[in-house]
Amino acid sequence: MNENRITIYTDGSSRGNPGPGGYGVILMWKGHRKEISAGYRLTTNNRMELMGVIAGLEAIKKEGQQVTIYSDSQYVVNAIEKKWVFGWIKKGFKDKKNKDLWLRLLDSYRKHQLQFVWVKGHATNPFNNRCDELATSAADGTNLLTDTVFEQGGVDPNV
Repeated sequence: MNENRITIYTDGSSRGNPGPGGYGVILMWKGHRKEISAGYRLTTNNRMELMGVIAGLEAIKKEGQQVTIYSDSQYVVNAIEKKWVFGWIKKGFKDKKNKDLWLRLLDSYRKHQLQFVWVKGHATNPFNNRCDELATSAADGTNLLTDTVFEQGGVDPNV
């Protein structure tokens, strides 16, 4: 294992789809561990899966890092590893959802050397299970944030 590599585990959750949702993230680097989570009052599971990855990447302070991201979302992992998202960009995200979050993720993607790895959800991986706990607790919490773009019908005036 490369000691300089940052490891990120992520998970997203929604109670109903759409419904209240949240994400959970664990960042690990050189023996340090940080947990991040947040909940939203109305969102989707896929948006929270993306937000988990985004939150993890945006927490990295220095650019040019080697990062491995573990996610149980085939939507996220395959879109990056199989390069689907780059085709979506060329087509202007025609008939694709979550353009705002994909563009935000790709902004961080360009700043680091990333590898995405799919892990089976709700299985024996303790880090993925902890991220699931963080995500569901955030979704069930109080003072939930507003997923403004989703609540505006998926239209981001800044994109």
